[in-house]
Amino acid sequence: MRNLGQFRSEPAHSAERGGGGGPQGPGRPGGGKGPGPGMGPGAMGFGPPRGGPGGMMMKGQKAKNFKGTLRRLVGYLRPHRFSLLIVLLTAVLSTIFSILGPKIMGKATTKLFEGLMGKIKGTPGASIDYDAIARILITLAILYVISAIFSYIQQYVMAGVAQRTVFGIREDVNKKLAKLPLKFFDGRTHGEILSRAVNDVDNISGTLQQSLTQFITAIVTLIGVVVMMLTISPLLTLITVITLPLSFVVIKMIASKSQAHFVGQQRALGELNGHVEEMFTGHTIVKAFGREETAVNKFNEVNERLYQSGWRAQFISGNIMPLMGFIGNIGYVLVSVCGGLFVLHNRITVGDVQAFISYSRQFTMPITQTAQIANIIQSTIASAERVFELLDEEEEVPDAPATSTNAVVSLNKAASGEVNFQHVKFGYKEDAPLMTDLSIDVKQGQTIAIVGPTGAGKTTLINLLMRFYELNDGQITIDGKNIVDMPRGELRSKFGMVLQDTWLFNGTIRDNIAYGRVGATEEDVVRAARAAYADHFIRTLPDGYNTILNEEASNLSQGQKQLLTIARAVLADPQILILDEATSSVDTRTEVHIQQAMNALMEGRTSFVIAHRLSTIRDADRILVMNQGSVIEQGSHEELLAQRGFYADLYESQFSGSKKQPEAI
Repeated sequence: MRNLGQFRSEPAHSAERGGGGGPQGPGRPGGGKGPGPGMGPGAMGFGPPRGGPGGMMMKGQKAKNFKGTLRRLVGYLRPHRFSLLIVLLTAVLSTIFSILGPKIMGKATTKLFEGLMGKIKGTPGASIDYDAIARILITLAILYVISAIFSYIQQYVMAGVAQRTVFGIREDVNKKLAKLPLKFFDGRTHGEILSRAVNDVDNISGTLQQSLTQFITAIVTLIGVVVMMLTISPLLTLITVITLPLSFVVIKMIASKSQAHFVGQQRALGELNGHVEEMFTGHTIVKAFGREETAVNKFNEVNERLYQSGWRAQFISGNIMPLMGFIGNIGYVLVSVCGGLFVLHNRITVGDVQAFISYSRQFTMPITQTAQIANIIQSTIASAERVFELLDEEEEVPDAPATSTNAVVSLNKAASGEVNFQHVKFGYKEDAPLMTDLSIDVKQGQTIAIVGPTGAGKTTLINLLMRFYELNDGQITIDGKNIVDMPRGELRSKFGMVLQDTWLFNGTIRDNIAYGRVGATEEDVVRAARAAYADHFIRTLPDGYNTILNEEASNLSQGQKQLLTIARAVLADPQILILDEATSSVDTRTEVHIQQAMNALMEGRTSFVIAHRLSTIRDADRILVMNQGSVIEQGSHEELLAQRGFYADLYESQFSGSKKQPEAI
């Protein structure tokens, strides 16, 4: 379709969107986009980078069907199984080589300790074996280098897997959006759709890239550390494990106290974001009505609540780190004392005690990481479920395939534009019919004006003609061919639309006009702009046709934007025109010029004009007066006035100041 209407992308307004980009939007549990496990302040999993205490007790959004969604997400990973096998193998090898480090370092310490003790005791020939220590350190360095190489390979391969997987999901989402019927977009906010197509997919990408590999590493580290500790001393291992329950009790106590404050923080943050957005987008109205002080007071009130919730949440959750350090130090003291006693009794070497202390320090990290990542994965599966719900939406009825008894119908390149509605029945809901038996016969080149009160079915008639919605019964034909038998792309290419709500994209004025026809030349663009009376104001701009339109084209007036969309329609040169109050945003003098341009454009073409200002349709070949989905009157302007019916009352209410007014349109 050569269009030329508006598609707005407004954010979903919600008090819950906060730092997470929307309710259940992107980011991680708690709404933040902080570093992942093992990164930044939360490297040990104790800090609050994810917005919740320790990042591990904060409840994320839960999926309705966790297993089913997980299987479906794994389906996207299945084509990359070989790469994932490499990731798993390199993660295991990298972790194993890293875990061996403390044990080997302990041997160097033992060598050094034995040499010193020999000298202290005066043992003949006692000395520190620096050559052996050097060999051990070289071996240790080689192990760490190999571990780093495997880690690099793991991250490199996983980055490719994650991005290719998300690329496939984004591609499927984009294809799906192109196949969804108009009723899908009518029934949802653009913010909700964007949240699923962008934020939720981004959440999946982040988890695949970071959390999946960290989860593998944490599991391998936990198993490896336990094995290494058991090889050194089962008794010391038991002492280390005993401190774990105390750690979980402390985390749970603090999490339960800080949870409410984190929820309040996110709620206040979302409310603050919404307030700032509203005040920014409506700053002209705020200033016009002198409500600056009210806006500032509202900001201060919400900001104060955010401050109170924020400092309490951060202070309480921040206590986890020192308390976990305190518990860890208790275990450290116990291990050191017991290890010292074991060394005195020659049960283990001093190097083994050093290695064990290092392992005990690593022991709690993978446990905390695993709990934290499990929460992140839960949120990610919820995001994936939202994306899959979008992918499972009912698609637009596909074009009828060509068969031996049913050939696909094509319009001639130069369609004449005869349009017929034959006993059309339609309703947006099955139990609420809007049109029960609509029949309209439009001849080639006629200008058909459509008027009526709000909800009468004017826009619905156009939507049915464009096959944005499917009929419940009856048929619509163009040049005698049923539109159901035509490919939608070919059908819509015969139409040009100019809507009341303008749609211009971020780009130059030239690009926006040229959007009406592929391959349009500079001369074509200028000619169309002149025909729409837009060339003059374009040339007064500093960069002329190269002027960049900003977001929502707010650097042009509404009337100027409307002129550009009309120029776009002129350039499209369609067989059938649809004009929905196309001149409503321009001044009277400009309206006269545009009407002249439109009359020239509509000459020889079938045109449907939805109008509220009746002055623009007096010259229409036929005026259809619609009410409750039916055409209640039709005829020329003079004929309808002579009937003294609904149209006459409507006309008089606009131009004669009559007190007798029909339902507002």
